[in-house]
Amino acid sequence: MNLEVHDATLFTAQTPLKLARGGQLGPITIHYETYGRLDSTKSNAVFVCHALTGDAHAAGWHPGQAKPGWWDSMIGPGKPVDTDTMFVICANLLGGCQGSTGPGSIDPTTQASYGLAFPILDMRDFVTVHRALVAHLGIKKLLAVVGGSLGGMQALQWALSAPQDMRNAVIIAASSRLTAQNIAFSAVAREAIMRDRGFAQGHYLEQGTSPDAGLSIARMMAHITYTSESTLGRKFGREPHKDDLVHGFGVDFAVESYLKHQADVFLDRFDALSYLYLSRVMDYFDPFARDDACRLIGADPVAVLVCSFSTDWRFSPAQSLRIVAKLERAGVPVTYREIDSGMGHDSFLMPIPPYHDVVRAFLTRAVSQIRPATSLDDLGGRS
Repeated sequence: MNLEVHDATLFTAQTPLKLARGGQLGPITIHYETYGRLDSTKSNAVFVCHALTGDAHAAGWHPGQAKPGWWDSMIGPGKPVDTDTMFVICANLLGGCQGSTGPGSIDPTTQASYGLAFPILDMRDFVTVHRALVAHLGIKKLLAVVGGSLGGMQALQWALSAPQDMRNAVIIAASSRLTAQNIAFSAVAREAIMRDRGFAQGHYLEQGTSPDAGLSIARMMAHITYTSESTLGRKFGREPHKDDLVHGFGVDFAVESYLKHQADVFLDRFDALSYLYLSRVMDYFDPFARDDACRLIGADPVAVLVCSFSTDWRFSPAQSLRIVAKLERAGVPVTYREIDSGMGHDSFLMPIPPYHDVVRAFLTRAVSQIRPATSLDDLGGRS
């Protein structure tokens, strides 16, 4: 499907990014991947926004990888985000740890990692940086911005801030403001990281330590909230990890072994500081708190698809319905679907046929509206 990997330098020391909550950064490196081919009019581009612990590798395979990209079920030839007709961009977030500038990066003014000196970020900063990337690619208007979870929150912010950038937005398993329970879960996760002695007040990269215990706890707790009780019961029940229970404080149950595995894998791919910074952005997100939040999108409507999942108790259907209500009041054309799924919040990553059918139909319509007679020749052949 013509997977390409790139890095872009956006902003500079002379013309830095001015951050929404104060401060500035520059230069900024953004790591991104593309899939499919950009058509001759550059009108078939879809920007995919990733979730909290996601990255730019959304689809396809890298050499030597054991697994494909995190949304490979959604993106590819013939899939809902069809790379036979769409050119897909997925970029690692500012503040991330997978190639983009973040708190683990070297501060050019000190030649040491930023650590906790990295500025507090805002969802609007994610949008500003990714808008700059789209401009860097010479794309004037996106066919769609698509995201799930934190990515759905970014897609919402983008549609509100710069509706002129897109024709459509797909917001999946997201929220326009976190509940107190959500903020509480994130607070405990961050405390686990920062109270780990290996955190070294954010200087662990220089000191050669690592808050592995704290980050493991954060990941295990978060993973529980991403699934559902029925899923854990169906997969593990009260089955022992081995043939018999040892009756101690080690790993006795299969579900404990599963969570430990998830934590161990996470330590190999994610940075504790990025977890702090990106989760805090979600806490502060509340775009509809402004009375004029829908002024721009009301004047330049974007077709929006909002999807939620029946057993997602982290970002419940009620939170999606709040987004729908706010946009409908502004005259924005909104399609809403609640998908029946027993897999909780992680449903947005799963190949659930009714869910994929809804996204496929929405984006197929979007493609037909910009180019009713799109040909593979115009797209440069099959991706």
